[in-house]
Amino acid sequence: MICNIIDCRKKPYVWKRINAIVEPTWHDNSMEGDTVEPTEDESDYDEKPAISLEEAIAWAGTFQNAVTLYLYDLGDGIRPESEKRFQL
Repeated sequence: MICNIIDCRKKPYVWKRINAIVEPTWHDNSMEGDTVEPTEDESDYDEKPAISLEEAIAWAGTFQNAVTLYLYDLGDGIRPESEKRFQL
């Protein structure tokens, strides 16, 4: 379940190939007004390099727990070795 989307892209109109990360929303608990309770399950962290914005949102929506979706320009945000596997 997507609770937040944080757009970290420097090129906000690029949508065809971006990097996406999800992490548990409770990590955002330091932010004022956050109401998501911490869980012991850390398995909700994942990353998807070189996907479209539409694919990123659909993918993040498949998580059962509350997640925050982070959007990055291609080449930013994720481990470089992960992205290299998906370069064309």
